[in-house]
Amino acid sequence: MNIGILGAGQLGQMLALAGYPLGNRFTFLDTTGGHSAAIGEIISDPQNRRLGDFLERVDVVTYEFEHLPVALIREIEAHRPVYPSSRAIAVCQHRVEEKALFDRLSIPTPEYRVVESAAALEEAARALGCPAVAKSTTEGYDGKGQAVLKTPDDAPRAWDEIGHSQLIVEAFVDFVREVSIIAVRGRDGEVRFYPMAENRHADGILRYSVAPLPDLDDSVQTTADGYIRALLDELDYVGVLALELFQTRDGRLLANEMAPRVHNSGHWTMDGAVTSQFENHLRAVQGLPLGDTRARFPTCMANVIGREPDSGEVLRQADVHLHRYGKAERPGRKLGHVNLVAQDHAELARRLDALASLLPDAPAPRFSFVT
Repeated sequence: MNIGILGAGQLGQMLALAGYPLGNRFTFLDTTGGHSAAIGEIISDPQNRRLGDFLERVDVVTYEFEHLPVALIREIEAHRPVYPSSRAIAVCQHRVEEKALFDRLSIPTPEYRVVESAAALEEAARALGCPAVAKSTTEGYDGKGQAVLKTPDDAPRAWDEIGHSQLIVEAFVDFVREVSIIAVRGRDGEVRFYPMAENRHADGILRYSVAPLPDLDDSVQTTADGYIRALLDELDYVGVLALELFQTRDGRLLANEMAPRVHNSGHWTMDGAVTSQFENHLRAVQGLPLGDTRARFPTCMANVIGREPDSGEVLRQADVHLHRYGKAERPGRKLGHVNLVAQDHAELARRLDALASLLPDAPAPRFSFVT
């Protein structure tokens, strides 16, 4: 099957690498003119003049990032199947719609307010208490479009820094750790869940993900499975969906945000799960049976940010898998990732310290399960 992918970055590249063994061929529609990593035929179309050429080449369409015009997705849907659908992308790219969906499905979230002025932001900060987090309702990712208010007096600065006409303000969550759940839903409604991952961020960018978690109670995984299944079924979703959550000290899960695509916190599945998130996404959009989502080994994914490591030194480490994206170095840019697998979590933690020392500017990998 010929699969069209909207976007031409590293997620598209990893989808293609997973799909070639399945006999798939790929055409990428780059609407930004800045493709960086995809492999396959790329149609560069910043002016939306070559959509017809793209549609002639593909049987089904998916996407690697959600910051796309909903009107474009709907136009494509008139000619080819698109998975996930335009409804899913419309909800996921707007935080107010996303929060409303969480509320409707009784998925707990941090307490929040929607504001449309600096004065309203200050009032919300006083009502919610500080510190509080202000986020743009659209276009924010990897820490962009966000500001922390340490006091309500920070509101004018935060409003100007973010530069959007509407913000969401969230109460601070006293969480034990940040986690994510990734699931995949097929065309026939079948759902498979991956083990939850613990995620560590620095400067708003994901640096490490570990799965499965040795200290995660089965009831927590079951709760997360229920939340993401509700989202998948409500949206009649097809493909991989990620849901980021906070785990609080009393064991509750609070939803942060979701992503309608393969997700950075699921990259560990490439070497640590029976079936990767990328292969399962492609299976889903083609109507094929879904693959086994069990973890094969304890695995840690470490992002390569800003500067490349010495590949030889990294690959000299045992049970390490390096995935490079072919992108130019730039501060804050995701250039690749490394998956480290081990027989148990104690060994994983020991060897992760050695690996992290080889990655430029990598923070110390400290996880909640390491005592």
